[in-house]
Order: sequence, then structure tokens, then C-alpha cells
Amino acid sequence: MTTNSYQKFEPLLKQQRKQRHKHLLQVAVVAVIVMISFWLVGLFDWKRLAEGVPSGINLIGQMLPPDFSSVINWIKPLFDTLAMSVAGTAIAVAFSLPLSLLAAGNTTPHLVVFQAARLILNALRAVPELIMGIILVAAVGFGALPGALAVGLHSIGMVGKFFAEYIEHVHSAPIEAAQAAGANKIQVIYHSILPQVLPQMLDVTLYRWEYNFRASTVIGAVGAGGIGFELIGALRIIRYEEVSAILLVILMMVILVDSFSSYLRRRLA
Repeated sequence: MTTNSYQKFEPLLKQQRKQRHKHLLQVAVVAVIVMISFWLVGLFDWKRLAEGVPSGINLIGQMLPPDFSSVINWIKPLFDTLAMSVAGTAIAVAFSLPLSLLAAGNTTPHLVVFQAARLILNALRAVPELIMGIILVAAVGFGALPGALAVGLHSIGMVGKFFAEYIEHVHSAPIEAAQAAGANKIQVIYHSILPQVLPQMLDVTLYRWEYNFRASTVIGAVGAGGIGFELIGALRIIRYEEVSAILLVILMMVILVDSFSSYLRRRLA
């Protein structure tokens, strides 16, 4: 390379080196944070981890063979868990759609409304389903109702955030065409924005349903009914063979829900 050529490309080479050093520094910072997190949670406590291996093996031994003698009694709790996930997802979609329109920069009527809608979504997303379940069980009593409400309220925060992001990233050409034709705000949303984001919204809804089924099993542990309540009951009386059987039943249901969700995505795509 000649001197003139080197001088020509020297600023570009310096910029590339600067970017490389910046990326290396970012990776180093992330690595340090990860190592500190490992240390804080005890992942470097090799002695404790080693001592836990025999206990884990012993526990697995107590869980075998699985005891399916009470499987008939789990049918209704399973359907309760499935119903909680469906109802919670429906609640989430029903409230997320209007909130997402208010929380998207290109559809919100005012900055104050935008900030308020974002605050609501953040607040609902910040409280885990399990905590919501505990609060709602105390408020409305035991059963599937507090479970469905807990799953639905938390899902509003997540689903609404994704819906708002999709709405903000729509193509502007259909919007401009509708506005040029004299369409009002509602007509622009209905004819130009929603058709662009409906496929993504459908994907998020189905993925959230899959997640909500898993979450519904956990919420059952705090008295919200469903198969999670049966699982905690078996754990409390130290019936580990029954615990393993319930876990296998939950696994089979999760596989069925995931498969059905994938089928719906293919059919509705």
C-alpha cells in the first residue's frame, strides 16, 4: 500500500479500531457483571454445589416410579389451568389493544395520554403473576378466578408493550394515503395501521397463551386452583412419586398446547 493510499484510508482504519475497542470494552463490562452475578447467587460455591448432588440424586430416586393412581382427580384441575390461560390471554388482548394505541407515538392523541398508557403497561408488567395471584386470592378468594385475573393483568403489560412497538413501526405510506383520501384518525387506524400489525399481534397472542398456560400452573401454588394446586399439595405431604406424575402430566399438556398454538399460527398465517 502506497503512502497516499494509507493516508487516504487512515481515518477509516482508526474509526474501525475505535469501534473494535469500544465493542471489546462493552463485552468486558457485560462479562464482569455476569461474573459478579454468579458470585452473588453462589454459583462459585463449588462445595455447596457438590454437596447438593447426592441430595438431588436421592430426591430423583424418591420420585420414581411416578404414581398415576390419582390421575382421574387431575382432569378437572388441568382443564381449570387451561381455562385460566385462555381467559387470561383474552383479558390481555382485550385491554392491550386500546392501551397500545394510546401508548404508541403515532396513534396516541396526546403526550400526557402516551405517558399515562406507558406507565400503566410498565406497572402491570413489573408485578409478577405470582404476586398478583397472592393479592387476588386474598381479595376474591381461592379458585381459578384470581388465577385468570393475575395472568391476564400481568399479560396486559407484556402484550400491550409489544402491540405498541409494532404499531410505532408500521410503514407510513398507507397512513399517508388514507390521510390524503380524507380519512379521520379512527379510519386511519382501522384501514392503514391495524392491517399491517395484525399478523404480529396474532403471533404475540399465541405465544403469550403458551406462556400463560405455564404461568397458570405456578399460580395454582398460591391457591388459585388448577393443576399447580395439586402439585403443591403433593409436595406438602412429601408424596414425591405423585409429584413426578403430575410434572409429567403438565409436560404433556405443555407439549399439546405448544403444538396446537403452532398449528393455529400455520393456519392463520
